[in-house]
Amino acid sequence: MSLRLTYVLFFIALSAWSQESNPEQDTIQKEYFIVMGDSVVREVIDLDEVLILGKLKFKSDQDRRRYLILRRKTRKVYPYAKLASERLLELEFRLDQIKTKRDRKKYTKIVQNYIEDQFSTDLKKLTHTEGQILVKLIHRQTGVTAFSLIKDLKSGWRAFWYNSTASLFDISLKEEYHPESNQEDYLIEDILQRSFQSKILEPQPSVLGFDFHALTNKWTAGR
Repeated sequence: MSLRLTYVLFFIALSAWSQESNPEQDTIQKEYFIVMGDSVVREVIDLDEVLILGKLKFKSDQDRRRYLILRRKTRKVYPYAKLASERLLELEFRLDQIKTKRDRKKYTKIVQNYIEDQFSTDLKKLTHTEGQILVKLIHRQTGVTAFSLIKDLKSGWRAFWYNSTASLFDISLKEEYHPESNQEDYLIEDILQRSFQSKILEPQPSVLGFDFHALTNKWTAGR
């Protein structure tokens, strides 16, 4: 399984300002715009959208333990999925700039060796459940399954072989991320959003375009 995960990343490789308040003086900084020759003061500060996350509630201690285990595993593998997305974008950009097939193959090999040298040791330590979460998060970050990425970068036979081998460890490289229909995927997304907000993980938006507020309303209804 660990070798399969190595291959997954291996092929994918490829404002606001703040001031201390003075109780005797309003220190809010103002912006001015020139409108038809007149200076117009602007006292509204544009802020990024902030998710309001409710307090976690669990029906049982078992559900709570399940969530905490899932949180630990998700936080562990998310950086690899984020890296996969970044490397894929970089790979696609660089390959567009390379004209010959020979040079494209050479560049892909260089990136492949770098990723393998840097991360294969860590990936070999992942459990099969962590590996499956990683496959799902790769789909979250790229919009493409690990199977399809390997197929596009190598061949259909290679993708089939990797998927068949990974299935021996209960891992499918064809697995997709569907928080709108899969409760565990929703819990993973909840973990990510809370981890982003608490700055435990570096945010990277999903390309799948789901509405987390709507998902929360759906999955918490009736609790």
